Amino acid sequence: GGGATGALHAAQAAALLAMVARFSDGPRSDADVVGRVRAAADGLADEALELAEADSAAFEKVIAAYDLPKGTDEEKAARSAAIAEALGGAARPQADLMAAAMRLAGLAEDLLPAANRNLITDLAAAAAAIRAAAITAQVNIEANLAGIKDANLADELASVAALGDGVADRADRLVTAVREEMSQ
Repeated sequence: GGGATGALHAAQAAALLAMVARFSDGPRSDADVVGRVRAAADGLADEALELAEADSAAFEKVIAAYDLPKGTDEEKAARSAAIAEALGGAARPQADLMAAAMRLAGLAEDLLPAANRNLITDLAAAAAAIRAAAITAQVNIEANLAGIKDANLADELASVAALGDGVADRADRLVTAVREEMSQ
């Protein structure tokens, strides 16, 4: 579903950042920044793929909870509790995706000044994928909030979801910076 797709966007962004870093070894490059970005992006690509799998597994639990019987009051109560727990679990990979998107945005921002100029459009593509990952995480968390009964968890997740607009803004600024640099 959408949550797994958001994680795949993050994996795609991480792969692009790692690629740009690998080809950014010219005189204008900062070897320390490039090496740090490459290593972190490689790790985030793997993490994002794991988040896609975790989202899929969490969604299966939501489906199973909705499939529970609801014939008696006890069954309805058990089903309602299972749905609330499953929705909380389904929001967890999305919260982790938001954290990954935030880290990816930072890596992209760090890499831009040191990046091979022939590959800065790939940074813009990475930024678009970061934006997609953050917005996907945001809306998926928001979709689950109403069904989560644990007020502390709901508050925590609402705070995480609120970060999506900021990550999207950072990604948009990176695309703008790439466009400005290309026009020079």
